[in-house]
Amino acid sequence: MDVFECINIRRSIREYLDKPIPEEHLNRLLNVLRAAPSAANRQPWKFIVVTDTEKRRAMVEHCGGQRFLAQAPVTIIGCGLTEQAWHGMGGNKTAGSEDVDLAIALDHLTLAAAALGLGTCWVGAFDEACFKKLFNVPANVKIVALTPLGYPKDKASFRAFAEEARKALDEIICYDSYQK
Repeated sequence: MDVFECINIRRSIREYLDKPIPEEHLNRLLNVLRAAPSAANRQPWKFIVVTDTEKRRAMVEHCGGQRFLAQAPVTIIGCGLTEQAWHGMGGNKTAGSEDVDLAIALDHLTLAAAALGLGTCWVGAFDEACFKKLFNVPANVKIVALTPLGYPKDKASFRAFAEEARKALDEIICYDSYQK
């Protein structure tokens, strides 16, 4: 499957089979995270791979009851290392790149997972303080986002997006200057 097809079929999956991910697939996906680009190649990240059943169940409570986190056999938590990030985003010397860098890495993961027939769901609704306690994340590290990783309960979940569900190009693309 090429990258364009992966982009076209990737969906947020919220129901997973009780089926383990082969170690070969998981290692491939973890290397996708490692290969992702970052500002000044700083790689200001750490990823927590959660496979423990009790910890996955505990996450649900701290994510507004999103039960699919307990269904998926793996959850990847993306942590931004502010002190290692490049600073100067948008000309602001105090603005670090860690959120953008993490987003790029996790997006690479979601697309590579789709290529392997695995589902993901970008999760930003979580209680960071509770997650930091549950996973022993230091105070100076920011949890940016997380995603479950597993086989979708319904294989039909992977399908091309509906044209009517997406904005038209002329609504989102401007040439040579910003236009309303």
